[in-house]
Amino acid sequence: MADIGVTVETYWATAQARDWRAFGATLADDVRYELPQTRERVLGRDGVVRFNAEHVGEWSLEIERVVADGAQAVSWVRFSVDEEETQAISFFTAAPDGRIQTITDFWPAPYEPPRERDHLVERF
Repeated sequence: MADIGVTVETYWATAQARDWRAFGATLADDVRYELPQTRERVLGRDGVVRFNAEHVGEWSLEIERVVADGAQAVSWVRFSVDEEETQAISFFTAAPDGRIQTITDFWPAPYEPPRERDHLVERF
């Protein structure tokens, strides 16, 4: 099994680089991505890639820390969108082949998601 910590670092680095093919390669086919504050869920690799590729605004991220143990990892990233900076904590689990199986993102405060991404998610 691949090191989930390295996979998570690659996930963030390829997102920052907008290398959506390499980004998708870090994800299991049936990956599950959830954002509890907005009650959004995205299922499947293609959906998660599209969700990130179509993110509204000019954005950039910087990894502060990734901690991994076994098949689990957590990351702390600084994320800026249109000159506004925030931070996020994300929890990851690995599939048996080392790709990312689940992602749960926690942002600092609840917010209503942009309507421009309604077509990319289901609400829960």
